[in-house]
Amino acid sequence: MTYSRYVPPVAEPTKEAIDELVGPATPHFAYQLRARVRELIMDLPESDPMRRYGEEKMELLDRLGHASSKAEDSPAESRARPGWERLPSAAPASAPLPHRTA
Repeated sequence: MTYSRYVPPVAEPTKEAIDELVGPATPHFAYQLRARVRELIMDLPESDPMRRYGEEKMELLDRLGHASSKAEDSPAESRARPGWERLPSAAPASAPLPHRTA
């Protein structure tokens, strides 16, 4: 397994190790970080709580890959706000842009 030089290998994946990977995520790197979380949890049994936690974070990263920000620590900006129509890429991970099919 390959790990980031910032997250040392761990015998048993922890919530903290997963959060260290996901915490600084941006749309540009969401899928690279998703792959690292996947590597971290892939050998855990389906019933393991850390696997389920990692899978939840992988879903967040997938949504983030189609968004412009995680915006977890603040409320979503109202689309009725003046000037919003000039920000077509302003999509938080909680409401990402639709996946492209082509």
